[in-house]
Amino acid sequence: MKIVAFNGSARKDGNTAILINYVFKELYKQGIETELLQLAGKKIRGCKACYKCFENKDQQCSFKNDILNECMAKMIEADGIILGSPTYFTDVSTEMKALIDRAGFVARANGDMLKRKLGAAVVAARRAGSIHAFDTLNHFFLIAQMIIPGSNYWNIGFGRNTGEVEKDEEGILIMKTLGQNMAWLLKKLKEK
Repeated sequence: MKIVAFNGSARKDGNTAILINYVFKELYKQGIETELLQLAGKKIRGCKACYKCFENKDQQCSFKNDILNECMAKMIEADGIILGSPTYFTDVSTEMKALIDRAGFVARANGDMLKRKLGAAVVAARRAGSIHAFDTLNHFFLIAQMIIPGSNYWNIGFGRNTGEVEKDEEGILIMKTLGQNMAWLLKKLKEK
């Protein structure tokens, strides 16, 4: 069993990655493999609406000059996906928006290939706007027919400068609970 996470922050190993790693620690305790891909510094652009993915049906975007197809391959092989983003002007980062727009289109073009995988959103915020970012990420999971596990509150942690989310005790507890619930649900889905 494997969960792959995509950190949409421009800050590699910043608050969003810290929150994701709290989820990962709980998954690791349950023997679930994890992998973190950080979009910081990587080239990824928005969808050009060319519809080639609907023509080609090869589980890839027709534009090969950025990391999207690498991300798609990781999503396909994983049992679950975590999308993490900081809150930028009440929404996800531009990198994360490019990922969800293109990955969502490719998935739909290929028979809803992410259907019934687990999907969880993780959001870092300085103060406000995080619910909209959380909602944006969850809409990706919902339209892809993915299964969203809950936590004991919204999956959001607060902090501005790198490391400040470590002071958000409730946010850390939320991430730990999310990891525990993801592990439980993934194991239930794998039972036959």
